[in-house]
Amino acid sequence: MSAIIIFTAVSLAQIMLMIAMAIASVRMFFGPRAQDRIIGLDALYVNAMLLLAAFGIGTGKTVYFEASLVIGLLGFVATVALAKFLMRGEVIE
Repeated sequence: MSAIIIFTAVSLAQIMLMIAMAIASVRMFFGPRAQDRIIGLDALYVNAMLLLAAFGIGTGKTVYFEASLVIGLLGFVATVALAKFLMRGEVIE
Protein backbone atom coordinates (compact mmCIF):
# COMPACT_ATOMS: atom_id res chain seq x y z
CA MET A 1 0.00 0.00 0.00
CA SER A 2 2.77 2.44 0.93
CA ALA A 3 4.70 1.73 -2.29
CA ILE A 4 1.61 2.51 -4.37
CA ILE A 5 1.15 5.85 -2.62
CA ILE A 6 4.81 6.79 -3.09
CA PHE A 7 4.76 5.75 -6.76
CA THR A 8 1.60 7.78 -7.39
CA ALA A 9 2.93 10.84 -5.58
CA VAL A 10 6.26 10.74 -7.41
CA SER A 11 4.53 10.28 -10.77
CA LEU A 12 2.22 13.23 -10.15
CA ALA A 13 5.15 15.37 -8.99
CA GLN A 14 7.10 14.52 -12.15
CA ILE A 15 4.16 15.44 -14.37
CA MET A 16 3.63 18.75 -12.57
CA LEU A 17 7.33 19.57 -12.72
CA MET A 18 7.36 18.89 -16.47
CA ILE A 19 4.46 21.29 -16.90
CA ALA A 20 6.28 23.88 -14.79
CA MET A 21 9.40 23.41 -16.93
CA ALA A 22 7.36 24.02 -20.08
CA ILE A 23 5.92 27.23 -18.63
CA ALA A 24 9.39 28.39 -17.52
CA SER A 25 10.74 27.64 -21.00
CA VAL A 26 8.06 29.82 -22.56
CA ARG A 27 8.99 32.62 -20.15
CA MET A 28 12.67 32.16 -20.93
CA PHE A 29 12.26 32.24 -24.72
CA PHE A 30 9.48 34.82 -25.06
CA GLY A 31 10.08 37.07 -22.06
CA PRO A 32 9.62 40.73 -22.89
CA ARG A 33 12.80 41.82 -21.05
CA ALA A 34 16.16 40.30 -20.26
CA GLN A 35 15.29 40.16 -16.56
CA ASP A 36 12.24 38.03 -17.33
CA ARG A 37 14.39 35.65 -19.35
CA ILE A 38 16.86 35.26 -16.49
CA ILE A 39 14.01 34.53 -14.08
CA GLY A 40 12.69 31.95 -16.55
CA LEU A 41 16.13 30.32 -16.69
CA ASP A 42 16.30 30.33 -12.90
CA ALA A 43 12.89 28.66 -12.63
CA LEU A 44 13.88 26.16 -15.31
CA TYR A 45 16.99 24.95 -13.50
CA VAL A 46 15.17 24.75 -10.16
CA ASN A 47 12.46 22.63 -11.76
CA ALA A 48 15.06 20.42 -13.46
CA MET A 49 16.81 19.97 -10.14
CA LEU A 50 13.56 18.96 -8.45
CA LEU A 51 12.65 16.63 -11.32
CA LEU A 52 15.95 14.81 -10.94
CA ALA A 53 15.35 14.55 -7.19
CA ALA A 54 11.92 13.05 -7.92
CA PHE A 55 13.53 10.54 -10.30
CA GLY A 56 15.98 9.68 -7.54
CA ILE A 57 13.17 9.08 -5.07
CA GLY A 58 11.30 6.96 -7.61
CA THR A 59 14.23 4.79 -8.61
CA GLY A 60 16.18 4.80 -5.35
CA LYS A 61 19.49 5.57 -7.10
CA THR A 62 21.81 8.21 -5.65
CA VAL A 63 23.26 9.34 -8.99
CA TYR A 64 20.14 11.47 -9.57
CA PHE A 65 20.68 13.32 -6.31
CA GLU A 66 24.29 14.06 -7.22
CA ALA A 67 23.25 15.34 -10.64
CA SER A 68 20.60 17.47 -8.95
CA LEU A 69 23.25 19.08 -6.76
CA VAL A 70 25.47 19.81 -9.77
CA ILE A 71 22.58 21.43 -11.64
CA GLY A 72 21.76 23.52 -8.58
CA LEU A 73 25.32 24.79 -8.21
CA LEU A 74 25.81 25.55 -11.90
CA GLY A 75 22.41 27.20 -12.16
CA PHE A 76 23.10 29.45 -9.20
CA VAL A 77 26.45 30.55 -10.64
CA ALA A 78 24.86 31.21 -14.03
CA THR A 79 22.07 33.29 -12.49
CA VAL A 80 24.54 35.38 -10.48
CA ALA A 81 26.77 35.92 -13.52
CA LEU A 82 23.85 36.98 -15.72
CA ALA A 83 22.46 39.30 -13.07
CA LYS A 84 25.87 40.90 -12.62
CA PHE A 85 26.19 41.30 -16.37
CA LEU A 86 22.81 43.03 -16.59
CA MET A 87 23.63 45.41 -13.75
CA ARG A 88 27.21 46.38 -14.67
CA GLY A 89 27.69 45.32 -18.27
CA GLU A 90 30.59 43.03 -17.40
CA VAL A 91 31.05 39.87 -15.37
CA ILE A 92 34.73 40.06 -14.46
CA GLU A 93 35.99 43.38 -13.17
